[in-house]
Formats: sequence, structure tokens, C-alpha cells
Amino acid sequence: MKVLAINGSPHKDNTTYTAIGLVTAVLEKEGIETEVIQIGDKGVHGCIGCGKCRDLGKCIFNDGVNECAEKLRAADGLILAAPTYYGGIAGDAKCFFDRLFYTGRHAMGKPAAAVTVARRSGGEGVISQLNNYLMLSGTIIVPTNYWNYIHGHTGSEALQDTEGIQILETVGRSMAWLLKCLDATKDSIPMPQLNKSVATNFIR
Repeated sequence: MKVLAINGSPHKDNTTYTAIGLVTAVLEKEGIETEVIQIGDKGVHGCIGCGKCRDLGKCIFNDGVNECAEKLRAADGLILAAPTYYGGIAGDAKCFFDRLFYTGRHAMGKPAAAVTVARRSGGEGVISQLNNYLMLSGTIIVPTNYWNYIHGHTGSEALQDTEGIQILETVGRSMAWLLKCLDATKDSIPMPQLNKSVATNFIR
């Protein structure tokens, strides 16, 4: 089994990476492989709503989104992470996630968790935004006991947030449990079939 972690921070080895590492360390102890993809420093193009991905099965812009989608389809679980910028997701990460999830339900039926970091506050808004991607793409959101974020301006500061560490370690344990449960029942309990999507526009 393998979990893909997407780091939406523009800083490769700072606080968001530290937060991801707290989750992946637990997963690896449970025998689950992990891979971290750094996407927050790529200068990613925003979604232009052209709809071509519906015909092509991929985005028209080749800047890493399509490659990430392939990795996500092959993975068994997902960690979606981004830092807190003005109470929301950092710009490049937002552009990347918009396009990644609009091109298809690559994570359908897979355990997934949102993770953020904040110097002091504002992280709840980021968790809410990240969870929107996870919910609307049909993932199984990993259960925890508090908001999945840690405080600190740097990675070393974040490691002083004892409660935050405990929360993110809980994310790892819960994800490992879900992955193992799904693996044990995959042959006996099929995934539910979704109804065909019906778009209802209220102004015609």
C-alpha cells in the first residue's frame, strides 16, 4: 500500500513538510509506503474552465498536474497539505488542486486527510477548503479528534506544538487503520455505485 502526500507550500523543507512528515512517519511504521510531491513552487497555471479535460481525460496544461493525477490514481491514500495564507490556501497550491480534482475523481474511495500549518491562527479555513476537494472527489476522510494542523513559523517551531504533533500522529494511525480495513475487505465488499450526476441549474 502507498500514500501520496502533496505539499502545497512554496517552501520544500519547512513547516508544511514537517507536518506531512509527522503523518508519514506513522504510516511507514505501519508498513505503508509514502511519497511526497512538492507542488507549491512551480508557478502553476490556474484553471481556465475550458472543459477540455472532460474530452482528453487530462488537463491541457502540462505543468505537473497530469503527472500527479497518474500518481494519485495509482496510490491507495492521499494527504493534501498547504500552508495558511490569509486564512486560505496558498495561491499556487489552489491553482494546482483546482485543476487536479477537476480533471477526474482520481482519489475516489481512498482514505484521505487534509493538513495545514499556521503561525498562530487561520488554519480552520484551509482545512475546510482542502476538505472540499476531498469530499467532492469521493474520498474517505480520515477521522481525527481535532483540526489537522500544527502551529509554527518554521519546522523547528512546529515541533514544539505538542498537541499538534499528537493530532497529526492520530491522522497517520487512523489512515493506516482505514487502509488496512479496506484492503482486508476489498474482495468481499464492493464499493458503492454512484448515481449518474445530474446538473441542476437554477437560472435558465
